[in-house]
Amino acid sequence: MTCFLRDTKYSTFFTRMTVINNMKAIVFERYGSPEVMQLKEVQKPVAKDDEILIKVHAASVNDWDWGLVRGRPFIIRMIFGAFLKPKIKIAGTDVAGIVEGVGKQVKNFKSGDEVYGDISECGFGSFAEYVCVKENALILKPAKISFEEAAATPHAAMLAVQALIDEGKIKQGQKILINGAGGGVGTFGIQIAKMHDVEVTGVDSEDKLAMLTSLGFDHVIDYKKEDFTQNGEQYDLILDVKTNRSISAYTNSLKVNGRYITVGGDLSKLLQIALLGKWISIVKKRHLKVLSLKPNKNMAYINQLFEKNQLRAVIDGLYALKDVPDTLQYFGEGKHKGKIVITI
Repeated sequence: MTCFLRDTKYSTFFTRMTVINNMKAIVFERYGSPEVMQLKEVQKPVAKDDEILIKVHAASVNDWDWGLVRGRPFIIRMIFGAFLKPKIKIAGTDVAGIVEGVGKQVKNFKSGDEVYGDISECGFGSFAEYVCVKENALILKPAKISFEEAAATPHAAMLAVQALIDEGKIKQGQKILINGAGGGVGTFGIQIAKMHDVEVTGVDSEDKLAMLTSLGFDHVIDYKKEDFTQNGEQYDLILDVKTNRSISAYTNSLKVNGRYITVGGDLSKLLQIALLGKWISIVKKRHLKVLSLKPNKNMAYINQLFEKNQLRAVIDGLYALKDVPDTLQYFGEGKHKGKIVITI
């Protein structure tokens, strides 16, 4: 009887220790459709000397996640050196949560801080209860925004800011178009663009046009009914999320010295723009460029906008961790409005 009690006591102790050292996460062991993702118990990460352990409160779905799980385009496998099966097994680009612990080399954060950021350069992993990241991937979350709003922001907002301001050189009075305007980049992009007193056209599917108008777009186009590159209009600046037309079509849609900045889309067309962009700028006086994102670079600016109530995140529903596979498929079909947010 004594041995039984002793065994039960130690068994309970080790069971509790296992629970403490484990966490729930959405894991994928092979490439494929979002169906390959499963909710599992895995080992809770431990922060290295230069890392921060975050208890995740919210995450959001991004194009990086769609590509990582599918292993497509194939260049993603080349980037991460994982041709046959993924090395990164927990996706999740954006994170918002509370610092639970810090390594001894961490200087700018402490336990209890509320933080958020794009963790794509730290190995991803926000589709989990905990994740470890480097401190340069995080910024303190303003008190006036929720974890859900924060999780919706870093990746998409940085694409919008760097495309419109850093590379696009947006100026008052310009005529601007955003293609793929109904997702995260477009919904942040219109708010940022309107701060510069410009005229903005948004292109997306019919079911998103009412939302685009409510956000401040001056004109909206249903891409199934009208090709903006064929209607004779020209723009000072085009921000493209889709990149699904020819270089000549984009060039003809720009005014002299106009700028076209793409942040994603068809890989073959992105490569053409990257290779021919400089030549086109010399010969035709139109500037075409593929944005090379600098994660979190302008987050202090974004914090200022939140603090002044000049920016808000457009969120398409709040979903549970177990719903990640379904929401990723929903994202891939392009039906979402704004950002898809996961609460954990």
